[in-house]
Amino acid sequence: MLWEQYVFQRGTKVQDLWERMYRDRREAEKPVKILYIAGRGFDVRANAVLEKYVESVSESACRIEKAELVLVGFSSYQLSQELQEQTDENAKILSSLFERLGSTTTVHIGANGEEEDISAASLLRQGNDQLMQLISDHTDIVLDVSSLPRIAYLSFMLALLQRLVKVNGNSYLLSGGGVTFQILVGEDARLDGKIQSEDPSNDLVMIPGFATALQAESMQDWPLVWFPILGENKNAQLQKVMEAVPLAAEICPVLPHPSKDLRRGDKLLLEYKASLFDSKDIPLTNVMYAHESHPFEAYRQLLTAMSRYQKSMSLLGGCRLVVTPLASKLITLGVALACFEMKLKVANSNYAVAIPNAEPQRYAVPLEELRKSEPEISMLILTGEPYQ
Repeated sequence: MLWEQYVFQRGTKVQDLWERMYRDRREAEKPVKILYIAGRGFDVRANAVLEKYVESVSESACRIEKAELVLVGFSSYQLSQELQEQTDENAKILSSLFERLGSTTTVHIGANGEEEDISAASLLRQGNDQLMQLISDHTDIVLDVSSLPRIAYLSFMLALLQRLVKVNGNSYLLSGGGVTFQILVGEDARLDGKIQSEDPSNDLVMIPGFATALQAESMQDWPLVWFPILGENKNAQLQKVMEAVPLAAEICPVLPHPSKDLRRGDKLLLEYKASLFDSKDIPLTNVMYAHESHPFEAYRQLLTAMSRYQKSMSLLGGCRLVVTPLASKLITLGVALACFEMKLKVANSNYAVAIPNAEPQRYAVPLEELRKSEPEISMLILTGEPYQ
């Protein structure tokens, strides 16, 4: 496993690690060059995360040679007037908070005007290209997923890993060429359950680089294993993906466990009983579990399952592994790591990996639920100094 050993902190320990990490840079007289990527969205959790990050970096007194905040905005989603106003307010707050470190740039991704016929996957690739062009000699790349849509942060995260994880013969290096890549999450599972993702698109969105298993004609005869990672209020999106899954597919639903809500897994089984378990006649023995609050445990659990299916189905000529993440952010990040590692080893192998999603066109959440959110910050370091 690439991340057999890993760096993961949550709560107050995140700030302790930031202060120690940047203080060490100061003592070693290493200048810091930061690229901080966040969503220009309605979710206020991004504000809380950036405030703590700026506070820790400033208190470390490290020498910041340059720092840039990149706010990624999306024009293709339908939001209420209240949520649009909250989005604008959040952008002002984020820019103001970052002034202590550096400047702010806004990148817009979305279909409007002459771009309205461009597919979501093409827009994601364009967004990836725009972000990659902003990377130069940075020592730290920070991706805050707190206010980014799922397909956006998955796409950015996997593109950045593709760039930073280096090949060394038959092995892979996480040193990242000296670039420390952090992912930050303002986690609030209660709020995630309140955010409604509505009107899923009829066209499936494939994460760039993870489409072959469903699109390559040469693989259509291979058996398919589908891992839907279940979360609340995602039935409509799940149904859209199910239309692309062959009737003979092996389906392994993944539920959050352990979870802060001890009944969460049971509630999800009931929520998806008719649409998934009854209609597809899935035995309960196929159900898998992934840690709700520990992405590296979720990564291990899914990677082990995918590897097991790949090996057992190699006798049939090959297999297709399809993953649809519909759960909360920490599980989704762990799932993405597993897919990334499986794809790294796919060259000249008899399997392929795809990550399809039916992207919602409208988000809705009561404003009072947003504003009373008290997120717990989690941090993953995926490349850089800890792995040298």
